[in-house]
Amino acid sequence: MSLHLEFLRHGEPAGGPRYRGQTDDPLNENGWRQMQSAVQDLPADRWEAVISSPLRRCREFAEWLARQRGLPLQLDARLKEIGFGAWEGRTYAELKAEDEEAIRRFYTDPVRHRPPGAEPVAEFRARVEAALHDLLATYGEGRLLVVAHAGVIRAAIARVLQVPDRAMMRVRIPYAGRVGIELDGERGDALLYIR
Repeated sequence: MSLHLEFLRHGEPAGGPRYRGQTDDPLNENGWRQMQSAVQDLPADRWEAVISSPLRRCREFAEWLARQRGLPLQLDARLKEIGFGAWEGRTYAELKAEDEEAIRRFYTDPVRHRPPGAEPVAEFRARVEAALHDLLATYGEGRLLVVAHAGVIRAAIARVLQVPDRAMMRVRIPYAGRVGIELDGERGDALLYIR
């Protein structure tokens, strides 16, 4: 029994690059173009269903794509981005100017040096892994599109590669980037591709 999950990161949100975490910004026009371009050459029957974070930058595109392709859509709150606490809505440049060392420590070890009020990495990974477990239990086999956030995709990759929590931020996922993983109860999980 194996389930192929094709993750699609949301495109560029309104407001530009910043730590938005669970801030519910929509995609901007460029973000919509990025997302549409990422799937335009993929066959209509590639997926059995679309699963999405309920945050607008994922959900609105997932709803559109599900309608276009005649696919069922499931929203799962466990696929929301990690909460960045006091960093929500702030840019990298702002935070670096304020405390460059805090940024460096976070990317080196987000477990011990998370932003004030941020969601603990272990709790974040646990909720993402619970969502993946439930997808495998519900669908068993086949191929699903999961429209989500960079952090969620990092957590899925970290699960497959058994990466420790502190190293999770070392994976870069571009806007509208695609990552394939396979959940396989017999042979073990596998990272299939990053595009």
